[in-house]
Amino acid sequence: MRSAGIADTTLAVAFDSVQYMPRVVELDRAQPEFTRSVWDYLDSAVSPTRITRGQDKLQQVRAAAEAAAARYGVPAGVLVAVWGIESNYGEYTGNMPTIDALATLGFDGRRENWARDQLLAALKILQSGDITRAGMVGSWAGAMGQTQLLPSNFLAYAVDADGDGRRDVWTSVADAMASTANFLARAGWRAGEAWGVEVRLPPGFDVSRADAQTRRASASWLADGVKAIDGAALPDFADGSIVLPAGARGPAFLIGPNFRVILRYNNATSYALAVLLLAQRITGGPGVQAAWPRDLQALSRSQLIALQSALGARGFDSGTPDGIMGPATRDALRRYQRSIGLPADGYPTADLLQRLQQP
Repeated sequence: MRSAGIADTTLAVAFDSVQYMPRVVELDRAQPEFTRSVWDYLDSAVSPTRITRGQDKLQQVRAAAEAAAARYGVPAGVLVAVWGIESNYGEYTGNMPTIDALATLGFDGRRENWARDQLLAALKILQSGDITRAGMVGSWAGAMGQTQLLPSNFLAYAVDADGDGRRDVWTSVADAMASTANFLARAGWRAGEAWGVEVRLPPGFDVSRADAQTRRASASWLADGVKAIDGAALPDFADGSIVLPAGARGPAFLIGPNFRVILRYNNATSYALAVLLLAQRITGGPGVQAAWPRDLQALSRSQLIALQSALGARGFDSGTPDGIMGPATRDALRRYQRSIGLPADGYPTADLLQRLQQP
């Protein structure tokens, strides 16, 4: 750290009282056995209480949110929604000392290089005077402030919007809003463009084409019979994708570039949907119209590993079984579904697992 330009005085402030944190290691190594369905996640992330609070909070911080929106082109509702999802509107920003957490992860070894890079970024923040060591707290993995920026992202995107000479995403809502807006703008947010829309698919639609990697102009999707669920015109995307976050039986969405920008903040479809649907509800728009297939139960991690293993045993290789539904597993599952004459939506269910495990 010294060779990277960190002064001895900063190193002393950072490390004289540093402590190894067993709880951080425990959380880092934990592999949750049970996963959540997208509708279960959205039920809590976009709950009526969070929507109502978001509407109240938007009024309370409107000046800061609209200033950030005007400067960076990201709507105020989206910024408030990120704030709501990440810290429940600033209510809980984490209480782990960032230096201790990242030093622990850098020492423990599983993600040593990543953690040391983030630790160096945290030391640069400390050295800049933006925050004190005691004030630099966040999640066990190093995400900080009211919108949970990693130290490296803080260095790249944090903004002093309130003019006090410090970039303070912990206690300054103006700084947090502007920093998040800067991140999203630099990630490619397109001002004035919709994120997407819930759609109704035509009878006989090949659900294997509902994939974030399959991108076509909205006009092409429209020509195939895809329509907005409320009958309005589709957003004009040059590279729109159809996604089915709960498989062929659940709601369908046409998404565009701004949806993908939210994935840069957190690379999970359920997270991006939560942020954008919350923003939509906060600003008076509709929620999801189609019904979720609530009778389906999310597979646990061990069940997903069993599914991956069974796919491989039947010749539909998805790589090393790891319990994560990545593109390779989804593709392998689609190939299996086609082979038995089912809609190839790539969505894992208990029924598919049972079929795969039959002799």
